[in-house]
Formats: sequence, C-alpha cells, structure tokens
Amino acid sequence: MAEKVLMKGNEALAEAAIQAGCRHFFGYPITPQTEVAAYMAKRMPKIGGTYLQAESEIAAINMVLGAASAGVRAMTSSSSPGISLKSEGISYMAGSDLPCLIINVQRGGPGLGGIQPSQSDYWQATKATGHGDFQILVFAPSTVQEIVTYVFKAFDLADTYRMPAMILADGMLGQMMEPVVVEKPQGVVIPPKTWATNGTEGKRPHNIINSLYLNPQELEDNIRKRFARYEIIKSKEQVAESLYTEDADIVVVSYGATSRIVKSAVKAAREKGIKAGIVRPVTLWPYPEKAMKEAARTAKAFLSVEMSMGQMVDDLRLSIDCSRPVHFFGRTGGVIPTPNEVLEQIEKIAGGIR
Repeated sequence: MAEKVLMKGNEALAEAAIQAGCRHFFGYPITPQTEVAAYMAKRMPKIGGTYLQAESEIAAINMVLGAASAGVRAMTSSSSPGISLKSEGISYMAGSDLPCLIINVQRGGPGLGGIQPSQSDYWQATKATGHGDFQILVFAPSTVQEIVTYVFKAFDLADTYRMPAMILADGMLGQMMEPVVVEKPQGVVIPPKTWATNGTEGKRPHNIINSLYLNPQELEDNIRKRFARYEIIKSKEQVAESLYTEDADIVVVSYGATSRIVKSAVKAAREKGIKAGIVRPVTLWPYPEKAMKEAARTAKAFLSVEMSMGQMVDDLRLSIDCSRPVHFFGRTGGVIPTPNEVLEQIEKIAGGIR
C-alpha cells in the first residue's frame, strides 16, 4: 500500500489530476486556488505535459474545449468569479458533449466578495453553470483524501458520460494540509473516444465537434438524448454518506468542509441525548435523493447547514417531497459556522418536536 504524504488540498488535487492522466492544464491565477496552477506549472513540464496560463479565464476554458475535442484529459481551475467567466465555455462543452474537469475552490461573493471559504456557488454549479438546458457532474469532497478520490472519479465519469465534471471545493479545503494517498484506482474501463478530432489516419470519416444546430428539431433531439443520459446518471451515480440516521429524529444535511463541523455538533447532540444524524451529499449533481428519502422514513425534521444563505434548501425539500419540515442555518461571506452554533440550532429543533 502506498505511503501517506502530507499535502495541501490544492496541491493534492493537482497531483491527483496528473495521476489520473491529465497532461493539459489551462488556467488563470485567483485566490484561493492559485496553488493548483502553481503546482501544475512545476510538474507539467517535467512529465511532458502542457501548462498554460491563459490571458483570461475565458481563454482558459476555451483551450480546455480544444484539448478535450482531441480526446485528451484536460482541466482548468479557478475560484468563484473566475468560474462565472468560464460559464459560456462550459455551456459550449456541454453542448458539444465534451468531458473535462473544472475545479472551483470557492470564495465569498457576490462580486469580488472576499478570499475566505464559502459555499455560495451551489446554485451556479448545480443549476446555472451556463446558458441552456444542461447539467454537469458536481462532486463535493469534505477531506483532502476525498479531493484526491473524486478527482479520479470525476475524470472517469466525465469520460464515461461525455460531459463536464466539477470538483466544488472551498478555500478551507484548498488550503488545509492532511495526510493523503495519491494512488489511481484500478479496474476502471473508459469507452474509446471514437468521437475525438484526433486525426483519421485515412481509416474513418472526419469527426466534427460542434454545439451549433440551425435546425431547431435537430437541437431538440440532441438535448432530449442528453437528458435521457442524465436520467441514467441520476439512477446510478448518486453518492452520500449517512451517519446515525437509523433512529435520528433530526437529520442534519451538510456537504464539503461544513460537514466536518456538523459531525462534531451531531456527536455533541448525541451526548446530550438528542437523536441527531447526518446525511452528507457527496454528489451535488446528481443530488442524492435516495439517501434523503431513506433518512426521511424515521426523521421528524431536517436541518440544512451551509456556508451560504440556504442554496441547498430547495433541493433538500424536493428530495423528500416536502414530507418533513426543513430548517436552515448558515453563515456566509466567508464566515465559518462553529460546532456550538450548529448544536444550538439542533437543540432548538429538538425542543420543538418533543
């Protein structure tokens, strides 16, 4: 078994991408993800890869589009306002059925906001990464080791389903250091990229990568095919972690770095005799509806805890068909909630359901 190495989240993310076969990185510096680009700048030339600091975030995502069209694994990384600039290119890639990995190490917003951790890009990642009818895969790791795991997973599923994937991290995860094993999983079989524009060698017709359809019916047909694929993804790729939910009266739902704080609060609630549990979404799209519905079988109430103004609340309500009350507690603007604050909210809800 490989040895654990102490790594910062951003650097572990970059190394995992390299181990996953990414040899083409296009980006632009912005805090708090700059270490991703800095790490790639050092490593890529040594392994025969491409590191290119584009003139803008817009240029970077379009370079990813070009590289992905040729069938290679390509990646870009940024932080909140930089992802907004990439949104047109992400839509073009979704409309062209191109796989890639996009990293968002979130910071506070809106606007330039601040450089502290936040989760206020949930709506952007899951509902409006760009214009048009499309989705992207969204993974929300909660530890540096999970960042590594889901970089591999994101590349593989992006290739399998021919669509962009995103790791939605935040400044806390990107900057913290933890021991990790960076080791590529074995046994993953990716379909051959027969669609790529990588030269015909006189053996096949030319492939064309395109997101423009002047015939409305042709465009609608393509979108419907894409959404049929999304239904397959929703049935097969939902991931969530459930803890203490077997007898939980109150289920706290949280993802990413915030879920680490929630675990401490739930353990403290249990020590006080409050039956609290946790469901932690790992995939934000597809949203883990199955885990939520399972928790709702015994839960009397849910509490969504986020570093935002409640962007996940509607998805939580819909996933349980509004069958239980859903409460919310959040801090935003770069303020990180404390375990005591979350515990206080759990106690308030417990007092109302006894």
